Amino acid sequence: MNDLLSARSERRTKRLMLCALALTGYLSAGPAFAQADLAGATTKLTLQVATAMLGERCRRVEAPNPASFASVSLHRTFHDDFDTHPLLDDRWAPYYAGGAAWPEARYWGGEGSDFRRKTSYNGEQQIYVDPRYGGRETTPLGLDPFKVKDGVLSIIASRTPPALKTVLFNNEYISGILTTQSRFAQKYGYFEIRAKVPVGTGVWPAFWMLADDGGWPPEVDIMEGRGQRPGDIVMTTHWRIPETQRVERCGFDFIVPDAPTAFHDYGVLWQPDRITYFIDRQPVSEIKVPVGFYEPMYMIVNLAMGSKTLEGVGFVDGESPNIVAFEIDRISAYQIDER
Repeated sequence: MNDLLSARSERRTKRLMLCALALTGYLSAGPAFAQADLAGATTKLTLQVATAMLGERCRRVEAPNPASFASVSLHRTFHDDFDTHPLLDDRWAPYYAGGAAWPEARYWGGEGSDFRRKTSYNGEQQIYVDPRYGGRETTPLGLDPFKVKDGVLSIIASRTPPALKTVLFNNEYISGILTTQSRFAQKYGYFEIRAKVPVGTGVWPAFWMLADDGGWPPEVDIMEGRGQRPGDIVMTTHWRIPETQRVERCGFDFIVPDAPTAFHDYGVLWQPDRITYFIDRQPVSEIKVPVGFYEPMYMIVNLAMGSKTLEGVGFVDGESPNIVAFEIDRISAYQIDER
Protein backbone atom coordinates (compact mmCIF):
# COMPACT_ATOMS: atom_id res chain seq x y z
CA MET A 1 0.00 0.00 0.00
CA ASN A 2 2.77 2.41 0.88
CA ASP A 3 4.42 1.66 -2.46
CA LEU A 4 1.12 2.26 -4.25
CA LEU A 5 0.54 5.53 -2.43
CA SER A 6 4.09 6.59 -3.16
CA ALA A 7 3.66 5.83 -6.86
CA ARG A 8 0.37 7.76 -6.98
CA SER A 9 1.98 10.67 -5.14
CA GLU A 10 4.89 10.66 -7.57
CA ARG A 11 2.54 10.68 -10.59
CA ARG A 12 0.49 13.50 -9.04
CA THR A 13 3.66 15.52 -8.36
CA LYS A 14 4.80 15.08 -11.94
CA ARG A 15 1.40 16.25 -13.24
CA LEU A 16 1.56 19.33 -11.03
CA MET A 17 5.08 20.08 -12.21
CA LEU A 18 3.98 19.86 -15.85
CA CYS A 19 1.06 22.20 -15.17
CA ALA A 20 3.34 24.68 -13.44
CA LEU A 21 5.77 24.60 -16.34
CA ALA A 22 2.99 25.23 -18.83
CA LEU A 23 1.69 28.18 -16.83
CA THR A 24 5.09 29.88 -16.87
CA GLY A 25 5.46 29.31 -20.60
CA TYR A 26 7.86 26.39 -20.33
CA LEU A 27 6.11 23.95 -22.67
CA SER A 28 8.42 20.97 -22.94
CA ALA A 29 9.12 18.54 -25.75
CA GLY A 30 9.78 19.96 -29.16
CA PRO A 31 10.94 18.77 -32.55
CA ALA A 32 14.19 16.87 -32.88
CA PHE A 33 16.98 18.67 -34.69
CA ALA A 34 19.45 17.01 -37.03
CA GLN A 35 23.04 18.17 -37.14
CA ALA A 36 23.26 20.93 -39.75
CA ASP A 37 26.18 21.56 -42.08
CA LEU A 38 26.23 25.32 -41.61
CA ALA A 39 28.35 27.85 -43.42
CA GLY A 40 29.90 28.97 -40.16
CA ALA A 41 30.21 32.47 -38.77
CA THR A 42 30.44 34.25 -42.11
CA THR A 43 30.74 38.03 -42.22
CA LYS A 44 27.31 38.21 -43.86
CA LEU A 45 24.24 36.23 -42.83
CA THR A 46 20.60 35.95 -43.87
CA LEU A 47 17.90 34.55 -41.57
CA GLN A 48 14.23 33.75 -42.17
CA VAL A 49 11.69 35.21 -39.73
CA ALA A 50 7.92 35.10 -39.49
CA THR A 51 5.87 38.11 -40.49
CA ALA A 52 2.55 37.23 -38.84
CA MET A 53 1.23 39.50 -36.10
CA LEU A 54 2.28 38.57 -32.59
CA GLY A 55 0.18 38.27 -29.46
CA GLU A 56 1.33 39.13 -25.95
CA ARG A 57 2.77 35.68 -25.22
CA CYS A 58 5.52 33.72 -26.88
CA ARG A 59 4.73 30.98 -29.36
CA ARG A 60 6.44 28.17 -31.18
CA VAL A 61 7.30 28.43 -34.86
CA GLU A 62 6.02 25.14 -36.24
CA ALA A 63 5.68 23.86 -39.82
CA PRO A 64 6.30 27.32 -41.25
CA ASN A 65 4.81 28.32 -44.57
CA PRO A 66 7.67 29.83 -46.63
CA ALA A 67 5.27 32.45 -47.96
CA SER A 68 4.77 33.78 -44.43
CA PHE A 69 8.47 34.39 -43.84
CA ALA A 70 10.77 37.27 -44.72
CA SER A 71 14.55 37.48 -45.06
CA VAL A 72 16.65 39.52 -42.65
CA SER A 73 20.18 40.32 -43.79
CA LEU A 74 22.92 40.95 -41.23
CA HIS A 75 26.61 41.77 -40.98
CA ARG A 76 29.00 40.46 -38.34
CA THR A 77 30.04 42.76 -35.50
CA PHE A 78 31.64 40.34 -33.00
CA HIS A 79 33.35 37.00 -33.43
CA ASP A 80 35.52 34.65 -31.40
CA ASP A 81 36.37 31.23 -32.80
CA PHE A 82 38.62 30.48 -29.81
CA ASP A 83 41.88 29.78 -31.56
CA THR A 84 43.57 31.39 -28.55
CA HIS A 85 42.87 31.70 -24.83
CA PRO A 86 39.80 33.93 -24.30
CA LEU A 87 41.59 36.18 -21.79
CA LEU A 88 44.49 37.12 -24.07
CA ASP A 89 42.70 40.24 -25.30
CA ASP A 90 39.97 42.55 -24.00
CA ARG A 91 36.95 40.89 -25.56
CA TRP A 92 35.95 38.94 -22.44
CA ALA A 93 35.92 39.44 -18.68
CA PRO A 94 35.96 36.34 -16.40
CA TYR A 95 33.45 37.80 -13.91
CA TYR A 96 30.27 39.82 -13.68
CA ALA A 97 30.78 43.57 -13.78
CA GLY A 98 27.73 44.09 -11.58
CA GLY A 99 25.42 47.05 -12.04
CA ALA A 100 24.07 50.14 -10.34
CA ALA A 101 20.67 50.13 -12.06
CA TRP A 102 19.54 47.01 -10.19
CA PRO A 103 21.25 46.67 -6.79
CA GLU A 104 20.01 43.08 -6.34
CA ALA A 105 22.05 42.12 -9.41
CA ARG A 106 25.28 42.28 -7.40
CA TYR A 107 26.81 38.85 -7.56
CA TRP A 108 28.36 37.58 -4.34
CA GLY A 109 30.92 34.83 -3.88
CA GLY A 110 30.77 34.64 -0.10
CA GLU A 111 31.68 36.81 2.85
CA GLY A 112 34.61 39.04 1.95
CA SER A 113 34.62 37.87 -1.67
CA ASP A 114 34.73 39.91 -4.80
CA PHE A 115 31.03 40.36 -5.54
CA ARG A 116 31.42 39.45 -9.20
CA ARG A 117 32.01 35.71 -8.85
CA LYS A 118 28.64 34.14 -8.12
CA THR A 119 24.94 34.69 -7.52
CA SER A 120 23.57 32.96 -4.46
CA TYR A 121 19.97 33.70 -5.51
CA ASN A 122 20.06 30.80 -7.99
CA GLY A 123 21.41 28.38 -5.42
CA GLU A 124 24.64 27.96 -7.39
CA GLN A 125 27.36 25.85 -5.80
CA GLN A 126 30.35 27.01 -7.83
CA ILE A 127 32.57 30.06 -7.77
CA TYR A 128 33.92 31.53 -11.00
CA VAL A 129 37.69 31.70 -11.08
CA ASP A 130 40.46 32.78 -13.43
CA PRO A 131 44.26 32.66 -13.11
CA ARG A 132 44.39 36.07 -11.38
CA TYR A 133 41.71 35.35 -8.79
CA GLY A 134 42.82 34.79 -5.19
CA GLY A 135 39.60 34.24 -3.26
CA ARG A 136 40.31 35.09 0.37
CA GLU A 137 44.03 35.31 -0.40
CA THR A 138 45.77 38.43 -1.63
CA THR A 139 47.79 36.55 -4.24
CA PRO A 140 46.41 34.81 -7.34
CA LEU A 141 45.65 31.10 -7.03
CA GLY A 142 46.43 30.42 -10.70
CA LEU A 143 43.21 28.48 -11.30
CA ASP A 144 42.26 28.43 -14.98
CA PRO A 145 38.89 26.94 -16.01
CA PHE A 146 39.44 27.87 -19.68
CA LYS A 147 41.17 25.42 -22.00
CA VAL A 148 41.61 25.84 -25.76
CA LYS A 149 42.38 22.98 -28.14
CA ASP A 150 41.88 22.73 -31.91
CA GLY A 151 39.77 25.87 -32.02
CA VAL A 152 37.40 24.76 -29.26
CA LEU A 153 37.09 26.48 -25.90
CA SER A 154 36.24 24.28 -22.93
CA ILE A 155 34.87 25.92 -19.79
CA ILE A 156 35.70 23.33 -17.17
CA ALA A 157 33.95 22.91 -13.83
CA SER A 158 35.69 20.74 -11.26
CA ARG A 159 35.29 19.97 -7.59
CA THR A 160 37.09 22.50 -5.43
CA PRO A 161 40.43 21.16 -4.15
CA PRO A 162 40.01 20.43 -0.42
CA ALA A 163 43.02 22.60 0.46
CA LEU A 164 41.36 25.60 -1.22
CA LYS A 165 37.81 25.08 0.05
CA THR A 166 37.93 27.78 2.74
CA VAL A 167 39.95 30.10 0.51
CA LEU A 168 37.17 29.84 -2.07
CA PHE A 169 34.31 30.48 0.35
CA ASN A 170 33.38 26.80 0.74
CA ASN A 171 31.97 26.46 -2.77
CA GLU A 172 31.67 22.88 -4.00
CA TYR A 173 33.01 23.62 -7.50
CA ILE A 174 35.25 26.01 -9.35
CA SER A 175 34.18 26.98 -12.86
CA GLY A 176 34.29 29.77 -15.43
CA ILE A 177 32.25 32.60 -16.87
CA LEU A 178 32.94 34.98 -19.75
CA THR A 179 31.02 38.21 -20.29
CA THR A 180 31.30 41.13 -22.70
CA GLN A 181 29.78 43.68 -20.32
CA SER A 182 31.33 47.13 -20.89
CA ARG A 183 33.38 45.58 -23.73
CA PHE A 184 30.79 44.70 -26.35
CA ALA A 185 27.07 45.37 -26.29
CA GLN A 186 24.53 45.83 -29.05
CA LYS A 187 20.91 46.89 -29.48
CA TYR A 188 19.13 44.59 -31.92
CA GLY A 189 20.81 41.95 -34.06
CA TYR A 190 21.58 38.25 -33.97
CA PHE A 191 23.62 36.55 -31.24
CA GLU A 192 24.81 32.96 -31.60
CA ILE A 193 26.85 30.22 -29.95
CA ARG A 194 27.99 26.93 -31.48
CA ALA A 195 28.48 24.44 -28.67
CA LYS A 196 27.97 21.04 -27.13
CA VAL A 197 25.70 21.08 -24.07
CA PRO A 198 27.13 19.05 -21.14
CA VAL A 199 24.95 16.98 -18.82
CA GLY A 200 24.99 15.61 -15.28
CA THR A 201 23.36 16.25 -11.92
CA GLY A 202 23.84 19.92 -11.07
CA VAL A 203 25.27 20.82 -14.49
CA TRP A 204 23.91 24.15 -15.80
CA PRO A 205 25.52 25.54 -18.98
CA ALA A 206 24.12 28.75 -20.45
CA PHE A 207 24.51 31.40 -23.13
CA TRP A 208 22.47 34.51 -22.37
CA MET A 209 22.24 38.31 -22.42
CA LEU A 210 21.63 41.16 -20.00
CA ALA A 211 21.32 44.93 -20.38
CA ASP A 212 24.72 46.63 -20.49
CA ASP A 213 23.62 49.26 -17.94
CA GLY A 214 23.44 46.54 -15.26
CA GLY A 215 19.66 46.48 -15.00
CA TRP A 216 17.53 43.34 -14.68
CA PRO A 217 15.35 42.34 -16.38
CA PRO A 218 15.49 42.33 -19.40
CA GLU A 219 17.14 38.96 -19.81
CA VAL A 220 17.38 36.76 -22.89
CA ASP A 221 18.32 33.13 -22.25
CA ILE A 222 19.46 31.98 -25.67
CA MET A 223 20.41 28.52 -24.47
CA GLU A 224 20.26 26.80 -21.08
CA GLY A 225 20.86 23.11 -20.50
CA ARG A 226 18.95 21.08 -17.93
CA GLY A 227 21.80 18.88 -16.75
CA GLN A 228 19.60 15.99 -15.63
CA ARG A 229 17.71 15.96 -18.94
CA PRO A 230 20.16 15.30 -21.80
CA GLY A 231 19.15 17.02 -25.02
CA ASP A 232 16.67 19.38 -23.31
CA ILE A 233 17.41 22.98 -24.39
CA VAL A 234 15.61 25.94 -22.80
CA MET A 235 15.12 29.32 -24.55
CA THR A 236 13.41 32.05 -22.50
CA THR A 237 12.66 35.79 -22.39
CA HIS A 238 12.33 37.68 -19.06
CA TRP A 239 10.83 41.14 -18.52
CA ARG A 240 9.26 43.33 -15.79
CA ILE A 241 5.75 44.82 -15.76
CA PRO A 242 6.28 48.50 -14.81
CA GLU A 243 2.90 48.94 -13.10
CA THR A 244 3.31 45.98 -10.75
CA GLN A 245 7.09 45.41 -10.86
CA ARG A 246 6.28 41.75 -11.39
CA VAL A 247 8.87 39.81 -13.39
CA GLU A 248 7.38 37.72 -16.21
CA ARG A 249 8.96 35.04 -18.38
CA CYS A 250 7.94 33.06 -21.41
CA GLY A 251 9.86 30.36 -23.22
CA PHE A 252 10.01 26.78 -24.41
CA ASP A 253 12.02 23.59 -24.12
CA PHE A 254 13.32 21.99 -27.31
CA ILE A 255 14.66 18.47 -27.68
CA VAL A 256 18.00 18.23 -29.51
CA PRO A 257 18.86 14.55 -28.96
CA ASP A 258 22.59 14.77 -29.73
CA ALA A 259 23.17 18.14 -28.05
CA PRO A 260 25.65 16.65 -25.52
CA THR A 261 27.82 15.02 -28.21
CA ALA A 262 27.48 17.21 -31.32
CA PHE A 263 27.94 20.91 -31.98
CA HIS A 264 24.79 22.88 -32.76
CA ASP A 265 24.09 26.57 -33.28
CA TYR A 266 21.81 28.31 -30.77
CA GLY A 267 20.88 31.90 -31.49
CA VAL A 268 18.45 34.76 -31.02
CA LEU A 269 17.42 37.55 -33.39
CA TRP A 270 16.33 40.72 -31.59
CA GLN A 271 14.36 43.04 -33.85
CA PRO A 272 12.42 46.19 -32.86
CA ASP A 273 9.12 44.28 -32.89
CA ARG A 274 9.99 40.65 -32.07
CA ILE A 275 12.55 38.28 -30.60
CA THR A 276 13.06 35.03 -32.50
CA TYR A 277 14.98 32.02 -31.19
CA PHE A 278 16.89 29.72 -33.56
CA ILE A 279 18.41 26.24 -33.46
CA ASP A 280 20.79 25.53 -36.32
CA ARG A 281 19.54 28.79 -37.83
CA GLN A 282 15.99 27.52 -38.08
CA PRO A 283 13.40 29.65 -36.20
CA VAL A 284 11.80 27.69 -33.35
CA SER A 285 9.96 30.28 -31.24
CA GLU A 286 9.18 33.98 -31.09
CA ILE A 287 7.78 36.65 -28.83
CA LYS A 288 6.67 40.24 -29.21
CA VAL A 289 9.40 42.43 -27.70
CA PRO A 290 8.29 43.03 -24.10
CA VAL A 291 8.48 46.32 -22.27
CA GLY A 292 11.91 47.31 -20.97
CA PHE A 293 14.09 46.22 -23.89
CA TYR A 294 15.64 49.65 -24.42
CA GLU A 295 19.34 49.27 -23.69
CA PRO A 296 22.08 47.45 -25.64
CA MET A 297 22.69 43.95 -24.32
CA TYR A 298 25.90 42.05 -23.65
CA MET A 299 26.65 38.34 -23.93
CA ILE A 300 27.41 35.86 -21.15
CA VAL A 301 28.57 32.25 -21.42
CA ASN A 302 29.08 30.20 -18.27
CA LEU A 303 29.00 26.79 -16.68
CA ALA A 304 27.21 26.90 -13.33
CA MET A 305 26.87 23.99 -10.94
CA GLY A 306 23.69 23.61 -8.92
CA SER A 307 20.38 25.44 -9.25
CA LYS A 308 17.24 26.00 -7.23
CA THR A 309 15.60 28.06 -9.99
CA LEU A 310 15.87 25.95 -13.16
CA GLU A 311 13.98 22.67 -13.04
CA GLY A 312 15.99 19.68 -14.21
CA VAL A 313 19.39 20.90 -13.04
CA GLY A 314 19.34 19.99 -9.36
CA PHE A 315 21.95 20.42 -6.67
CA VAL A 316 25.31 18.73 -6.91
CA ASP A 317 25.73 15.45 -5.07
CA GLY A 318 27.88 12.34 -5.11
CA GLU A 319 26.58 11.45 -8.57
CA SER A 320 27.63 14.77 -10.08
CA PRO A 321 30.67 14.62 -12.38
CA ASN A 322 33.96 15.52 -10.73
CA ILE A 323 34.96 17.30 -13.93
CA VAL A 324 32.63 18.51 -16.69
CA ALA A 325 33.39 20.59 -19.80
CA PHE A 326 31.20 23.02 -21.74
CA GLU A 327 32.70 22.89 -25.26
CA ILE A 328 32.28 26.01 -27.41
CA ASP A 329 33.33 26.25 -31.04
CA ARG A 330 32.50 29.91 -31.56
CA ILE A 331 30.41 32.89 -30.43
CA SER A 332 29.31 35.60 -32.85
CA ALA A 333 27.08 38.66 -33.08
CA TYR A 334 25.54 40.32 -36.13
CA GLN A 335 23.79 43.63 -36.67
CA ILE A 336 20.76 44.08 -38.92
CA ASP A 337 21.59 45.71 -42.24
CA GLU A 338 19.98 49.07 -42.96
CA ARG A 339 17.42 48.93 -45.72
